Amino acid sequence: MREIVLDTETTGLDPFDGHRIVEIGAVELWNHVPTGKTYHQYINPERSMPSEAFAVHGISAEFLVDKPVFKGIAREFIDFIDGGQLIIHNAAFDMKFLNAELKWAGHADLPTSRAIDTLAIARRRFPGSPASLDALCRRFGIDNGARTLHGALLDSEILAEVYLELIGGKQPDFALSATPQRQKATQVDEAWRPRPREVKLASRLSDAEKKAHDEFIVDLGDHAHWRKIS
Repeated sequence: MREIVLDTETTGLDPFDGHRIVEIGAVELWNHVPTGKTYHQYINPERSMPSEAFAVHGISAEFLVDKPVFKGIAREFIDFIDGGQLIIHNAAFDMKFLNAELKWAGHADLPTSRAIDTLAIARRRFPGSPASLDALCRRFGIDNGARTLHGALLDSEILAEVYLELIGGKQPDFALSATPQRQKATQVDEAWRPRPREVKLASRLSDAEKKAHDEFIVDLGDHAHWRKIS
């Protein structure tokens, strides 16, 4: 089973507001094991870089000016992901951008069925808990210290580790790190976990509501089955 763990960086939140992809990173897995094959490409968006986007990923318009446009790398990208299930965190966001760029470049859309959303998996497994990539790294003890800014290839490598944990855990001493510093942390940071309240919350029931409840129980008579349990 071939899987492609993928991430993108963009100039903004919506391609139909004029925003474009500026970076794509991807990691290949085969039967949940990394093959060592990766895809990484910076892309000239042919527009300015908003300060809000630059603050997230640190990629400037000046840096991208000599990079290829999406149409120039579309075939190479399509060939890399061909036949693979896409693993994406918040898949709807990346798929919207990828399909917009593919359409503008004259290529067919990627079916939404090709994408597995790790954000949705995390929310199902840990309802009510933070499900960002950073939060999942803390939960699983994955070192993301190199992630000072968002970066498509680094985030894909980190997400590959997170994905393997989400689907049931990875092999011991298994490493996807791009640098020697990215090794699995020895302890999980549990600072985010909920703690018992130091002071119990006061009851919100009024005296009238308590009285009405007691009267209701009396009116149930023999229908109050829990009274029959010794």
